[in-house]
Amino acid sequence: MAKPSKAWFGAAGAVAALARRLPVWAKARRRTAINVVDGLFVNLAMLSRRQPWASAGRHGVELSRDVPYLNSGLAAHTLDIYRPTRRPGPWPVVLYVHGGGFRILSKESHWLMALMFARRGYLVFNINYRLAPEHKYPAAIEDVCAAYRWVARNAEAFGGDLSKLVLAGESAGANLVTALSVATSFTRPEPWARAAFEAGVQPVAVLPACGILQVSDVERLRRESHTRMLPLVFEYLQVISEAYLPPAHELGVDLDLADPLVVLERDTPSDRPLPAYFVTVGGKDPLVDDTLRLARALERRGADVESKVYPGQPHAFHAYIWSKTARQAWRDAFGFLRQRLGPRVDGGRVADDAHARRGGAPPEAESPAPSP
Repeated sequence: MAKPSKAWFGAAGAVAALARRLPVWAKARRRTAINVVDGLFVNLAMLSRRQPWASAGRHGVELSRDVPYLNSGLAAHTLDIYRPTRRPGPWPVVLYVHGGGFRILSKESHWLMALMFARRGYLVFNINYRLAPEHKYPAAIEDVCAAYRWVARNAEAFGGDLSKLVLAGESAGANLVTALSVATSFTRPEPWARAAFEAGVQPVAVLPACGILQVSDVERLRRESHTRMLPLVFEYLQVISEAYLPPAHELGVDLDLADPLVVLERDTPSDRPLPAYFVTVGGKDPLVDDTLRLARALERRGADVESKVYPGQPHAFHAYIWSKTARQAWRDAFGFLRQRLGPRVDGGRVADDAHARRGGAPPEAESPAPSP
């Protein structure tokens, strides 16, 4: 077979360059690449859940699946409950909100995050919510506020201590728990945000990891980021913004709780003291600037905030629990919570192992009926 000439390579390069400039080709390329990325995230999460060590019972945790927090009949309005069984309650409570760019993933894909908290002695409510683009803002945060109200009414029936309530989430979930913390600390005009404010409980701590915290302006991340951003990464962020936010002609909608970082950067005082925040991100994460801005905004407000950037780590690195840095990040998070929630919180694996050596059997789990 004859070797292609320089002219052939030049022509091929020109065609490829033209294809990249044509909107139809650019859209097809972006759609294909993003579908591959989405599929990778989903498949990895599902494959890991099939492993024997993924069983909640092996970690001293009882799992109740698909409990509705709204009577809509939608799978999006359900949550899973992870109850520790190796130590008596009442347990501190975690409301966990999964990431996925507001578009993909679920409580099923984020079972590991919930299990990591539950095996350390936290009662965890791991929630679903409606996803974009079918359900645009404010559907997701509206659902998160509804789940928060359900937890406020029902957590004690499952053995939870609502005086030690924690909000946690990563990526899009970090946006949503930060927005929820705004809704519970500021008097807002949205009825669903006001209902969260009036739920009768207040979070003690918020753990937003590697959050995208200003969805309405992703261009700033390419313009201002301290990390080098690949074109595909920026295009992925554009897809997130376009999928989540209403079209331009509908932007009469108040976007404050799509951009909770912007709310916290304002001078408007909160109506209640802000909770404590543990904000974390990898040093190679394209969203690192959002975490740094959040830490500065909270410090200016006088909030109790601890921020950590883990050098060299990518987006959502703490999910790779086999890595040394991910394990350190989890230790840091639990140490932060132990300091804010009290010394009896988070006995961790050491206490569980000691219980097993003493021959203690996990108590039978009760099944209290939730309120609608």
